Amino acid sequence: MKRPVVQGCYLWISGYVLAIYTELPWLTWMTSALLLAALVILYALRLPGRQPLGALLLVVIAYGYYQGTDQRNITALPLAQQQQISPDGSEATLLGRFASPVTIDGDRASFTLEAESVRFQDNTAFPLGGESVQVSLRLMEQAQQTIASGWRRGDAITLTGTLRSPSPARNFGGFDYRRYLRLHHTHWLLSAKGVDQAQVQPTAAHLSVVQLLRWNDELRAALSRRMDVIFPASQAGFMKSMLIGLTDDLDPDRFQQFSQLGLTHILAISGLNIAVFLGVCIWILRRFKVTKENYLLICMGLLPFYVLVTGASPSIIRAGLMSMIALYAARRGGMKEVLHILAVTAWAMLVWDPYFLLDVSFQLSFLVTLGLILGVQRVTILLTPYLISPTLRNTLAITLVSQSVSFPVSIYYFNQFSLLSWLANAVLVPVISMIVFPAGLVALALGLVYIPLGQRIGQLITWLNQAIFWITDQLQQIPHLTMIWPSPSMPWICFYYGFLVMIYLLWQRSYLHSKDEIPIILEVSTRESTQGMPIKLSLLLAISGFLILLWMGYSPNRFQRTGLVQFVDVGQGDAILIRTPYGRHLLIDGGGTLTFHKAGDDWKIRKDPYEVGRKLLVPLLKKRGIQSLDLLVLTHEDADHSGGLQAVIEQIPVKQFLFNGTFKESSSMTTFFSTLVQKDVPLLPAQVDDWIDIDPVTKLQVIYPLETNPTMIEVVKEQNARSVVFLLEMQGTRWLFTGDMEKESEAAVLDYLRDHPALVGSSNSVARIGSNNKIDVLKVAHHGSKTSTTSEWLTYWKPAVAVISVGAMNTYGHPSPEITDRLVNENVAIYRTDRMGEVQMEVRNSGIFTRMKLWK
Repeated sequence: MKRPVVQGCYLWISGYVLAIYTELPWLTWMTSALLLAALVILYALRLPGRQPLGALLLVVIAYGYYQGTDQRNITALPLAQQQQISPDGSEATLLGRFASPVTIDGDRASFTLEAESVRFQDNTAFPLGGESVQVSLRLMEQAQQTIASGWRRGDAITLTGTLRSPSPARNFGGFDYRRYLRLHHTHWLLSAKGVDQAQVQPTAAHLSVVQLLRWNDELRAALSRRMDVIFPASQAGFMKSMLIGLTDDLDPDRFQQFSQLGLTHILAISGLNIAVFLGVCIWILRRFKVTKENYLLICMGLLPFYVLVTGASPSIIRAGLMSMIALYAARRGGMKEVLHILAVTAWAMLVWDPYFLLDVSFQLSFLVTLGLILGVQRVTILLTPYLISPTLRNTLAITLVSQSVSFPVSIYYFNQFSLLSWLANAVLVPVISMIVFPAGLVALALGLVYIPLGQRIGQLITWLNQAIFWITDQLQQIPHLTMIWPSPSMPWICFYYGFLVMIYLLWQRSYLHSKDEIPIILEVSTRESTQGMPIKLSLLLAISGFLILLWMGYSPNRFQRTGLVQFVDVGQGDAILIRTPYGRHLLIDGGGTLTFHKAGDDWKIRKDPYEVGRKLLVPLLKKRGIQSLDLLVLTHEDADHSGGLQAVIEQIPVKQFLFNGTFKESSSMTTFFSTLVQKDVPLLPAQVDDWIDIDPVTKLQVIYPLETNPTMIEVVKEQNARSVVFLLEMQGTRWLFTGDMEKESEAAVLDYLRDHPALVGSSNSVARIGSNNKIDVLKVAHHGSKTSTTSEWLTYWKPAVAVISVGAMNTYGHPSPEITDRLVNENVAIYRTDRMGEVQMEVRNSGIFTRMKLWK
């Protein structure tokens, strides 16, 4: 009751959460406006029961406000026209203006277009009213980079290209690009080739919001160029990310390293940067004898400028607004309650854009700030009996509170936690925040005036950064300290915070009891849970329950006794993840991104190119809680099967590696095998042999290549014909995985099996050939190419189901109609990833149950 603003913000967020997970179509903006009027009348007349009723009304008002906003977040394009746009896209011409700066990376220029109208090839045109469209423009020549870099926010543009809807998530738990863009009020993508498809008309300068943003873009670009001069190339991207929020030049490997150590908040502009910025400004202004009232006013005026220059992410907006309110309160002697300031800031941001609530930076920023406000001082007091030094107590309390509060959200989105995160944050954050960041600001400011002076300070920062990078390199090399967590459920997260509160209350009660200072309120709040039970025993039970919760969250499927075969959609390639009934994990192939670069095309190479393993497969494995792979199988070494595995073996422990016993000469495969050797992963050349036990109900048998006891690794360029082919028995079901084998390989296998009939019989059956070579699921070879899957092959195996792993809109014509017709004629049910997305098949005692992510 003493914090009505805080309570109101909590109720408002509760209404949003209900709107996200439920739907009441009758609750709209109009309904919320009427209920808001009722709420005002309720309090104006001071009616009895107004507090509980008012709380309920506020939740419903927030529900309607969010739902009304969400209902209006639709494209202006008529539904009939939307239905005429094919999944591959339709040619269209957009007329509008640049709504963002142009980002150039290799042969691609990307930007947001504020479209006023669209015209299709049949000359039908529709107004779009300034709707945002995400544009990807492929540059055909290096000279086009210069042309595209001259385009500015606010310039008029007419652009012809292919208009299509963003792709939804194609894998269970995968990144949903369509949802991401929708939360940014964008519903369409336009792809075009060459700057000649664009007609750009520069806009004359005149004072407006667009012009101010344009000046801000130019300032950020100028600061970026100056930092390229002040700092060495190896560190310029790091400093840009920290000082002005530009991440385009940040080394992806360095970001990955900081991410694994829980240090990514250092690379994001947040409240820490605001505090240091204000500290530097106030220190300078006080040196010039500026009065307190004036320097507070000056800092308030500088903050919006700084927020814009640093990119205006939700975390920096939060910090900027809170700081401005705090500075105003300090100047006016008004509200000084930090919790109130946090609530006012959150409420204002959520009213401005309800989708902020779904932004990870918003969630982490407010959650950690709330934890620091409520917990640091209290935890510091509780640490008094254990630590004498106030500095150590405060440092440990900050680390303990921030890490504990952010942990569920971090593992939900990033699925990893380093046991060294506490140490890395406690040691490196003070150094970076108190030395590197302020010195970087000084170096940049002086470098704008006199470059050599900025470079001298930049050199000092460079030496310190090198020491920091050396420390992070050493920490990262310590094995087995990065834990992979599956994304937790919402009930698990609620229980987590419930246990945290319970442990704190009991810890506080134990501390006060030791001093005979138990407040009546605390005594009442914990009496029911601890009546008749010693406080320390209650605390021990709460900690035990908390540890059990963590144990359950780390591996929620540990007691599940069903198998799961997951045909991951990695585009034009294969990646199959298998979880056996006893929790073993097998990965067959890893997809890959095909690249074709000719001599002289170095300019096309992107700084952070899309790579299936790093961008898709590894995040998906982590989200599903794959802490290690018991067996990694590479059927053959073509890029569409092997390319994504480098990222896998770098980030996920592999116990054994099965391959075809050959080597395809390339830099990528050399790196791949070198990494396996460095990590001491056993290399198993495939050979025809007896069944291999995976777990008590899962067995594997290689049936191709036909070599036995291979002694040498042969260099083979054409890999398809050497694909590893194997049978898998799991809980009474039989699966055949074929890689990219070809007709000749199929014929060789059939001849061999006719001569060795016992080889493919069920491992649990005495009757082998004839009656028992039937399989339940066939992974169709070579993405459904007509170079394999002959009639003889299907007749021999008699599969009930066939799965084709193939990329949507691939240029190879896969799968071949000849093959799909052949499967249909053999009464084989067909599942294909290009139309259905990921295909998952769960093996239960009663049979195989299938679900698909998409259906087209």
